[in-house]
Amino acid sequence: MLNIYLARHGETPFNADGNRYCGKTDVELNEKGISQAENLRNLIRGIRFEGIYCSPLKRAHKTATIAAHDRQILVDKRLTELDFGRWEGKTREEFIAEAPDLWHNWNTNPENHPAGGTGETASDLIARLSSFMDELHTNHPEGNVLIVAHNAVNRFLIAHLIGLPLKNYRKIRQENSTLSCIIYDTTEGYVLSQLNCIK
Repeated sequence: MLNIYLARHGETPFNADGNRYCGKTDVELNEKGISQAENLRNLIRGIRFEGIYCSPLKRAHKTATIAAHDRQILVDKRLTELDFGRWEGKTREEFIAEAPDLWHNWNTNPENHPAGGTGETASDLIARLSSFMDELHTNHPEGNVLIVAHNAVNRFLIAHLIGLPLKNYRKIRQENSTLSCIIYDTTEGYVLSQLNCIK
Protein backbone atom coordinates (compact mmCIF):
# COMPACT_ATOMS: atom_id res chain seq x y z
CA MET A 1 0.00 0.00 0.00
CA LEU A 2 1.20 3.51 -0.84
CA ASN A 3 0.25 6.53 1.28
CA ILE A 4 0.48 9.74 -0.72
CA TYR A 5 0.57 12.74 1.61
CA LEU A 6 -0.29 16.09 0.00
CA ALA A 7 0.52 19.47 1.50
CA ARG A 8 -0.16 22.91 0.13
CA HIS A 9 2.51 25.56 0.71
CA GLY A 10 2.21 28.11 3.53
CA GLU A 11 0.55 31.48 3.16
CA THR A 12 1.97 34.10 0.80
CA PRO A 13 1.29 37.85 0.45
CA PHE A 14 -0.93 36.97 -2.53
CA ASN A 15 -3.02 34.59 -0.39
CA ALA A 16 -3.32 37.19 2.35
CA ASP A 17 -4.38 39.98 -0.04
CA GLY A 18 -7.84 38.80 -1.03
CA ASN A 19 -6.56 35.44 -2.28
CA ARG A 20 -4.89 36.79 -5.41
CA TYR A 21 -4.09 34.04 -7.91
CA CYS A 22 -0.37 33.19 -7.76
CA GLY A 23 -0.11 30.52 -10.44
CA LYS A 24 3.42 30.30 -11.79
CA THR A 25 4.28 33.73 -10.31
CA ASP A 26 7.11 32.97 -7.90
CA VAL A 27 6.18 34.62 -4.59
CA GLU A 28 7.71 34.00 -1.16
CA LEU A 29 6.05 32.85 2.06
CA ASN A 30 5.00 35.54 4.51
CA GLU A 31 5.58 35.26 8.27
CA LYS A 32 2.33 33.38 8.78
CA GLY A 33 3.31 31.01 5.98
CA ILE A 34 6.61 30.23 7.68
CA SER A 35 4.78 29.51 10.93
CA GLN A 36 2.36 27.25 9.06
CA ALA A 37 5.28 25.34 7.53
CA GLU A 38 6.70 24.83 11.01
CA ASN A 39 3.35 23.38 12.09
CA LEU A 40 3.47 21.07 9.08
CA ARG A 41 6.88 19.88 10.28
CA ASN A 42 5.24 18.86 13.57
CA LEU A 43 2.45 17.08 11.69
CA ILE A 44 4.83 14.85 9.76
CA ARG A 45 7.50 14.44 12.44
CA GLY A 46 6.69 10.78 13.16
CA ILE A 47 6.16 9.67 9.55
CA ARG A 48 8.92 7.84 7.69
CA PHE A 49 8.91 8.95 4.06
CA GLU A 50 10.42 6.98 1.21
CA GLY A 51 10.39 10.17 -0.85
CA ILE A 52 9.64 13.88 -0.41
CA TYR A 53 8.82 15.91 -3.52
CA CYS A 54 8.04 19.57 -4.06
CA SER A 55 7.35 22.18 -6.70
CA PRO A 56 10.31 24.39 -7.67
CA LEU A 57 8.39 27.58 -6.85
CA LYS A 58 9.77 29.37 -3.78
CA ARG A 59 6.62 29.12 -1.66
CA ALA A 60 6.42 25.34 -2.02
CA HIS A 61 10.16 24.71 -1.80
CA LYS A 62 10.49 26.82 1.37
CA THR A 63 7.51 25.02 2.93
CA ALA A 64 9.04 21.65 2.10
CA THR A 65 12.46 22.69 3.39
CA ILE A 66 11.02 23.81 6.73
CA ALA A 67 8.66 20.84 7.07
CA ALA A 68 11.14 18.15 6.03
CA HIS A 69 13.85 19.68 8.24
CA ASP A 70 16.96 17.58 7.46
CA ARG A 71 15.33 15.06 5.13
CA GLN A 72 16.12 14.96 1.40
CA ILE A 73 13.75 16.83 -0.91
CA LEU A 74 13.42 16.19 -4.64
CA VAL A 75 12.28 19.19 -6.68
CA ASP A 76 10.07 18.33 -9.65
CA LYS A 77 8.88 20.98 -12.13
CA ARG A 78 5.80 18.89 -12.97
CA LEU A 79 4.45 19.96 -9.56
CA THR A 80 4.58 23.67 -10.51
CA GLU A 81 1.28 25.45 -9.95
CA LEU A 82 -1.17 25.80 -12.84
CA ASP A 83 -0.41 28.72 -15.15
CA PHE A 84 -3.40 31.03 -14.64
CA GLY A 85 -2.54 33.32 -17.54
CA ARG A 86 -4.03 36.81 -17.30
CA TRP A 87 -5.59 36.00 -13.93
CA GLU A 88 -2.28 35.92 -12.08
CA GLY A 89 -1.91 38.68 -9.52
CA LYS A 90 -5.66 39.37 -9.53
CA THR A 91 -8.52 38.35 -7.28
CA ARG A 92 -11.41 36.33 -8.68
CA GLU A 93 -13.70 39.35 -8.33
CA GLU A 94 -11.30 41.48 -10.37
CA PHE A 95 -10.83 39.13 -13.28
CA ILE A 96 -14.47 38.03 -13.50
CA ALA A 97 -15.46 41.70 -13.80
CA GLU A 98 -12.93 42.11 -16.63
CA ALA A 99 -13.94 39.04 -18.66
CA PRO A 100 -16.81 36.97 -17.21
CA ASP A 101 -16.83 34.65 -20.24
CA LEU A 102 -13.31 33.42 -19.46
CA TRP A 103 -14.36 32.43 -15.95
CA HIS A 104 -17.53 30.75 -17.21
CA ASN A 105 -15.57 28.72 -19.75
CA TRP A 106 -12.99 27.69 -17.17
CA ASN A 107 -15.53 26.94 -14.46
CA THR A 108 -17.66 24.72 -16.71
CA ASN A 109 -15.00 23.06 -18.88
CA PRO A 110 -11.47 23.54 -17.56
CA GLU A 111 -10.17 20.57 -19.58
CA ASN A 112 -10.58 22.50 -22.82
CA HIS A 113 -10.33 26.18 -21.83
CA PRO A 114 -7.06 27.75 -20.66
CA ALA A 115 -7.15 29.49 -17.30
CA GLY A 116 -7.12 33.26 -17.75
CA GLY A 117 -7.42 32.80 -21.50
CA THR A 118 -3.65 32.39 -21.94
CA GLY A 119 -2.67 29.87 -19.24
CA GLU A 120 -2.90 26.10 -19.00
CA THR A 121 -5.94 23.89 -19.35
CA ALA A 122 -6.78 21.30 -16.72
CA SER A 123 -5.84 18.68 -19.32
CA ASP A 124 -2.37 20.23 -19.59
CA LEU A 125 -1.97 20.03 -15.84
CA ILE A 126 -3.27 16.47 -15.56
CA ALA A 127 -0.88 15.35 -18.30
CA ARG A 128 2.17 16.49 -16.35
CA LEU A 129 0.79 15.26 -13.02
CA SER A 130 0.02 11.85 -14.54
CA SER A 131 3.60 11.63 -15.77
CA PHE A 132 4.79 12.44 -12.25
CA MET A 133 2.46 9.87 -10.67
CA ASP A 134 3.55 7.11 -13.05
CA GLU A 135 7.15 7.72 -12.03
CA LEU A 136 6.18 7.94 -8.37
CA HIS A 137 4.56 4.50 -8.45
CA THR A 138 7.61 3.02 -10.16
CA ASN A 139 9.96 4.46 -7.56
CA HIS A 140 7.70 3.88 -4.54
CA PRO A 141 5.36 0.89 -4.91
CA GLU A 142 4.56 1.08 -1.19
CA GLY A 143 5.28 3.13 1.93
CA ASN A 144 4.82 6.87 2.46
CA VAL A 145 5.60 9.79 0.17
CA LEU A 146 5.09 13.51 0.70
CA ILE A 147 4.24 16.00 -2.03
CA VAL A 148 4.39 19.72 -1.25
CA ALA A 149 2.68 21.66 -4.00
CA HIS A 150 -0.13 24.12 -4.63
CA ASN A 151 -3.85 24.76 -4.36
CA ALA A 152 -4.88 23.94 -7.93
CA VAL A 153 -2.29 21.17 -8.34
CA ASN A 154 -3.45 19.36 -5.23
CA ARG A 155 -7.17 19.80 -5.91
CA PHE A 156 -6.94 18.67 -9.52
CA LEU A 157 -4.74 15.74 -8.52
CA ILE A 158 -7.21 14.60 -5.86
CA ALA A 159 -10.18 15.01 -8.22
CA HIS A 160 -8.41 13.08 -10.97
CA LEU A 161 -7.22 10.23 -8.75
CA ILE A 162 -10.56 9.59 -7.05
CA GLY A 163 -12.59 9.99 -10.24
CA LEU A 164 -14.34 13.35 -9.79
CA PRO A 165 -15.12 15.40 -12.90
CA LEU A 166 -12.33 17.96 -13.19
CA LYS A 167 -14.82 20.83 -13.29
CA ASN A 168 -15.61 19.94 -9.66
CA TYR A 169 -12.05 20.50 -8.45
CA ARG A 170 -13.10 23.66 -6.60
CA LYS A 171 -15.36 21.54 -4.36
CA ILE A 172 -12.15 20.26 -2.71
CA ARG A 173 -10.45 22.65 -0.31
CA GLN A 174 -6.71 22.75 0.21
CA GLU A 175 -5.81 25.09 3.04
CA ASN A 176 -2.29 26.43 3.47
CA SER A 177 0.16 23.92 5.02
CA THR A 178 -2.49 21.38 5.93
CA LEU A 179 -1.98 17.67 5.29
CA SER A 180 -4.15 15.42 3.16
CA CYS A 181 -3.62 11.76 2.32
CA ILE A 182 -4.59 9.50 -0.55
CA ILE A 183 -4.13 5.77 -0.08
CA TYR A 184 -3.43 3.55 -3.07
CA ASP A 185 -3.79 -0.22 -3.07
CA THR A 186 -4.35 -2.67 -5.88
CA THR A 187 -7.85 -3.61 -4.67
CA GLU A 188 -9.49 -0.24 -4.01
CA GLY A 189 -7.33 2.00 -6.17
CA TYR A 190 -7.11 5.56 -4.85
CA VAL A 191 -9.00 6.50 -1.68
CA LEU A 192 -8.98 9.93 -0.05
CA SER A 193 -8.37 9.09 3.62
CA GLN A 194 -7.81 12.56 5.12
CA LEU A 195 -8.21 16.16 4.07
CA ASN A 196 -6.78 19.39 5.50
CA CYS A 197 -5.45 17.96 8.74
CA ILE A 198 -3.72 20.50 11.00
CA LYS A 199 -2.94 18.31 14.05
